[in-house]
Amino acid sequence: MNARVALDLPGRYPRTAVAAGALAVSTSSIVVRLSGASPGTASVYRCLLGTPFLAVLAAAERVGRPARPRHERVVAWLAGALLAGDLLLWTQAIGEVGAGLSTVLVNVQVVLVPLLAFVVDREPVTARFLLSLPVLLFGVALAGGLVDGGIGSDPVLGTVHAIFAAVCYAGFLYLLRRVNHRAAAARSMLDVTICAALVSLVAGALWHGVDLVPGWAVVGWMLVVALGSQVLGWLLVAGATGQLASQVGAILLLLTPVGAVLLGYLVLGERPTATQVLGCVLVLVSVQVATLRVRSRDDRDHAAPDERDGVDRAASGAD
Repeated sequence: MNARVALDLPGRYPRTAVAAGALAVSTSSIVVRLSGASPGTASVYRCLLGTPFLAVLAAAERVGRPARPRHERVVAWLAGALLAGDLLLWTQAIGEVGAGLSTVLVNVQVVLVPLLAFVVDREPVTARFLLSLPVLLFGVALAGGLVDGGIGSDPVLGTVHAIFAAVCYAGFLYLLRRVNHRAAAARSMLDVTICAALVSLVAGALWHGVDLVPGWAVVGWMLVVALGSQVLGWLLVAGATGQLASQVGAILLLLTPVGAVLLGYLVLGERPTATQVLGCVLVLVSVQVATLRVRSRDDRDHAAPDERDGVDRAASGAD
């Protein structure tokens, strides 16, 4: 299978691609924790090591296709700057609140993205969405250990870092969805990753520092993150989410925090308290309720063709 065919697979099987991508991304918090790297070092190296692989895929994708408009590249670079903020803050939160729980907290982005679309694009939000927000915030407080102390070196500060990371993550996904389509997923992710590496280098040097020679063990762990999450995971998600209704993609992305919590338990021996587990459940359930949208037949008939296809696939359960 050549690179061009592989790049087309997410568009053919979008639900499977998003699910697989979400699970691939879920491994990154565990691997970063095992590496012991600082936030700046981990963020720089995962982006730097992923760049050559993305460059090869972008070159294959570019053959026979037009150049992208300049504004798309600018948006992709802005998305990369936000991704750097997400990586730096989230990596810091991993040790403070735990690898699994930090990933749960960061994924409140599923609710933040619609809020961002409401503020910027005036996209309407449902009453169900608004009613779910207090439950979500309560779940975040429980999952972050604000009630019983939780696990990690500083669960309260870790929760703060994770929430700010979620804001950056939401902005990144919002911008990525604007520039990504099947014909440019690899090229967009290449721009995003290069910018994220540069911003991580500068910001990381000012915050906890960046070790440019971290040793082969750290480089090896970061290569695993780069291939599993930065290249495979995000390419699958970026190439497929545009083929699905937004709420379907949002729910599938919840596989990332679920996978991270399970791996944190199995690999790192993280044992969240009963209150934190309850908080995780509340976060995941409230996010699913907030993003679930039931459409009438009239709504479907007036939807755009690509969105209507996504709803049809969601209803049928087929890729």
